[in-house]
Amino acid sequence: MANETDISALLALTAMDMEAVNEMILARAASQVKLVPDISRYLIEAGGKRLRPMLTLGAAQLFGASGHHQINYAAAVEFMHTATLLHDDVVDESEKRRGKPAARMVWGNQASVLVGDYLLGQAFMMMVEAGDLEALGVLSQAAATIAEGEVFQLVRAGDLETSEADYFAIIEAKTAALFAAATEVGALAAAAPPSGRAAVRTYGRELGIAFQLTDDLLDFGGIGGSSGSLGKNVGDDLRDGKLTLPMVYALGHTATDNREFLVKSLGNREIGEAELARVIEILRSSDGLAYTLAKARKHSDQARAALEDIADSPSRSALNEVVDYNLRRAS
Repeated sequence: MANETDISALLALTAMDMEAVNEMILARAASQVKLVPDISRYLIEAGGKRLRPMLTLGAAQLFGASGHHQINYAAAVEFMHTATLLHDDVVDESEKRRGKPAARMVWGNQASVLVGDYLLGQAFMMMVEAGDLEALGVLSQAAATIAEGEVFQLVRAGDLETSEADYFAIIEAKTAALFAAATEVGALAAAAPPSGRAAVRTYGRELGIAFQLTDDLLDFGGIGGSSGSLGKNVGDDLRDGKLTLPMVYALGHTATDNREFLVKSLGNREIGEAELARVIEILRSSDGLAYTLAKARKHSDQARAALEDIADSPSRSALNEVVDYNLRRAS
């Protein structure tokens, strides 16, 4: 039986295709302008499981893909993801990414934005080379949706009127859109029937929502309160003034003095360890953390349900294993 704390089955199933994807990623990150590959490889080689391109490959295998379009799509998905990370760190003024100084801290904001734009351009070129306008449309729409979600989050930063509905609108755009597109283009590469394509898109969307909910838990140390799981500082979202679900829920379900402390802490870039510990305790005692975990479980269940009508196979089992892995990150 697979270890539910990892994604070993998906890693094994996609290993051969991922070699081709990695070769394409490194080749397409090349440029005569040395700064471009320097920044690209700094982030690409910094770690991370490359989960999104593996989901593209896993979805393609689910329907018996035998061509090569899934390689282009998976590499394009990873470039889109990397570009959004470069842009996000500039917008959020982040100092760390995957346990290392963020690219903006090494090369500056201007270089990070421009290299992110270069990677997006390369992503679209790889899509065009595959020659499938439908897949190009799926990933192009995802790119626009992600940017729109970033703008909405920027508008809502520090806004105490942010609702749970607003929060879900942001993460569906920022995170779930790329997960959904990654799996959908995998199905397109395999010429899946419309029902199969819709199923894996729903799977990707629900997994993406659950993934972001888990990340938002981890930003406060997870259910157990430990740190370091994201390769960034615990409390970064709080410092950035982002109202994630643990905070949104706690603000409406805690005593007045605790609420005032949360409001005071939101957006405080100089918050100390003692104050951060108190914020986390308020989130825990108000059930903000537990509520967020319950939502992550709900969307995880919906991700699994989306694949129920697809024939059982090692690929389906591997995709479901990713759902289990994500939930266990928070514990």
